[in-house]
Formats: sequence, structure tokens, C-alpha cells
Amino acid sequence: MNSASEQGVQRAIESIYRNVGEQITIEDMARTAMFSKFHFTRLFQRATGVSPGRFLSAVRLQEAKKLLLSTSLSVTDISHRVGYNSVGTFSSRFKRSVGLSPTAYRELGGFAPQIHTDGQRYGARTAVVHGQVSNRPDDMEEGPVFMGLFPDTIPQGSPVRCTVLERPGSFRLEDVPEGSWHLLVQSVRPGDEEIIGTRPPTVATHGPIRIRPGAVAGPLEMWLRPMRALDPPILLALLDARRVALSGAAS
Repeated sequence: MNSASEQGVQRAIESIYRNVGEQITIEDMARTAMFSKFHFTRLFQRATGVSPGRFLSAVRLQEAKKLLLSTSLSVTDISHRVGYNSVGTFSSRFKRSVGLSPTAYRELGGFAPQIHTDGQRYGARTAVVHGQVSNRPDDMEEGPVFMGLFPDTIPQGSPVRCTVLERPGSFRLEDVPEGSWHLLVQSVRPGDEEIIGTRPPTVATHGPIRIRPGAVAGPLEMWLRPMRALDPPILLALLDARRVALSGAAS
């Protein structure tokens, strides 16, 4: 993708974040990016891995997570503030994506006792995914690492398999079901365990990984990096993953 195309997509993403509570259409995004609707949709998908509409929905839920933890606004007020006309629709999408209802998420302070896996409804669970998670040479900070396999490019809901490492290093995910999965890795920086940090999350992604029964995928080299504007929001609650990583309670 050339620089003009990427800059256009970034303008649209910046506009999404600035106007998250407004009724934004794909035509609005394309106009901001200064492309035709068809061309913009294709460029956006190529740059981010998801459609403009799905990216917008993920940003709205990400903003709702922040408001639930940092304000006393009611769930209804928050749903309207992030662009939902129906609190019922907002609540159901939030629970499906984050794993907790908005009320439970707030009451638990963003903490889930464990991360449930969702491999039972898929095919044979006989494969292995393994490899290495590494920091960039200029990043000496090390902390716990959460990693999970998801059916989509947006990490949301329950992973089919997950694990927690005490620090970057080798990993092995066993009993992986057959299918096509995206691997998300998120590192917990020291000092960021109990707060919504101002620094971007440190992540690595890989996929799709196509798994057949009994297969061994890897070794995969996963390099942690700061999350970028073009990366879709991580809807699996980051505070959940951080605290779970510290308690070693992922299952």
C-alpha cells in the first residue's frame, strides 16, 4: 500500500476515534479519506484486516470499556455516548465481545476470574501451535505475556486456546481444534498491571493459521511491538488479560 492510501485510511481512523458517538457511515469515512466508497473499503480492509464497519464497532466497544472503568455514567448513557441507539443491542454486543456484561465488567473493575476457552464446539482438538515470543532489541521491559487463538482478526469473545507466559519466551499451545485461527500476543509491561496505561499495548499477531487434525504449526516467531493506529482494537478486555496473566488463572 502506498503512503497516500495509508494516510487516507489513517485519516478515516482518526475521524472514527474523534466522532465515535456520531452516526458515522462508510460514505463519511470514504469522504474523510478522499477516496470513492468502493476503493476506500478495499484499501481499509487491506490496511487493517477488517471492514470499516467492523473497525468502527470495535472502537465503540473499546471506548465503552474505558468509560465503564473511568466514569460513573450509567450503562444507558455510555451506550448512547458511543453511538448506540439501543442499550439492549449495546449490552448484548459488549458481552459477546468482551466476555462480561457492561455491569459485571464495571463491578469487577475490568477483572475476570479466568479466561474461558471455546474449543469444544469446533473440530478435532489434536493439533499443536508452538514458537517463540520475543521483545524488540530496543525494548528491555519484560512482563507476563497473554496469548490466545481467535477465529477472527479482532480478538474478542473466548479464544479457542490460550496460555500465559511469565515473560517473553517459548510457547506451546496444545489441543488446538482444526480450523483457521489468528494468534494474538499481548505483553504486560511492568507497572501497567492495575491501570489503564497511557502507553499503547505491546502486541504481536499472526494469522490466519490453518490447522488440520494432528498437525504441528510452527515454530512461529512472534515479535512484540507497540500497537499501531491501523491495528483493530483488542476487545478481549486488556485489563482482564493483564490481571489473569499475573494470577496465572487462564484456562
